Parts: sequence; structure tokens; C-alpha cells
Amino acid sequence: MLKIYDVMLEAVLMMRGTIEAIDRRDADLAQQIRRAASSVVLNVGEGCGSVGRMRTARYRTALGSARETRACLQVAEAFGYVGPMPDALGQKLDRVIGTLVRVAI
Repeated sequence: MLKIYDVMLEAVLMMRGTIEAIDRRDADLAQQIRRAASSVVLNVGEGCGSVGRMRTARYRTALGSARETRACLQVAEAFGYVGPMPDALGQKLDRVIGTLVRVAI
């Protein structure tokens, strides 16, 4: 299992309060973040149990979802739903994205 599996789970835990705050203002955006963040964890988990092209495909999907998660949080900030993303969360997302870039591309 890639270490980023646990890193992304930690990021999801860190986002819980932020997602709840977003949900009060924009339920659709909150749901989009939930789906994207869940997709990262699920596809990394599935990729770790796959081989060849299927593994690469799962990791690429996880990469897209990780980038989408970050984008959703930035949109929520731009709309004024939440404050800036905490540095620790940004660092976790950067680590996940960086690792997935190396294994998926």
C-alpha cells in the first residue's frame, strides 16, 4: 500500500470541519469535495491491488481527484465560504499529488 493512502485519510479527517462549513453555504460543492476526496482514497487503495495498466489507470484517477479536491477547497475560499486552506492540509495534498504524479505519469 502506498503511504499516501494514510496521508489522504489524514487529509480527509482534517477537512471534516471545513466541509461542514461549506455544506452550510453550498451543499453541492461540499458533496463534490466529499466525492473527490473519497475517490482519491478509494482509487489509491484499488490501485495498490492492481497491476499494469489498471494500476496506472487507478492512480491517474486518484491524481485527478486529488487535484479536484484542492480546486474545490480553493473555490470555497474564493466564494468566502471558508478561510484559507491550513498549511498542514495543503502539504498533505501536495504530498499525495506529488506521489501520484510520479507513479501515474
